[in-house]
Amino acid sequence: MFNARRLMACAILAAAGVVNAAEPVNINTADAETLASAINGVGLKKAREIVAYRRQNGAFASVDDLTKVNGIGARTVETSRERLTVEESGE
Repeated sequence: MFNARRLMACAILAAAGVVNAAEPVNINTADAETLASAINGVGLKKAREIVAYRRQNGAFASVDDLTKVNGIGARTVETSRERLTVEESGE
């Protein structure tokens, strides 16, 4: 029974990774909920601040521009870089 639970947990985590790896999140168009789930260490409150910053200052030119948001550091950006983009899909 223990091995079956472990196997099921691994399968669920693997499936979540595949879904998450499919498409990078566009930080210029994503809503706060999407940003919170895509950026390591960012909760809904900070994600809302990212959206507010974007509305006030315009689109981010690069993923690194997230560091312009108070409380988002280079380490946060680095750990999530592969899941983030500023380009529309298909470009």
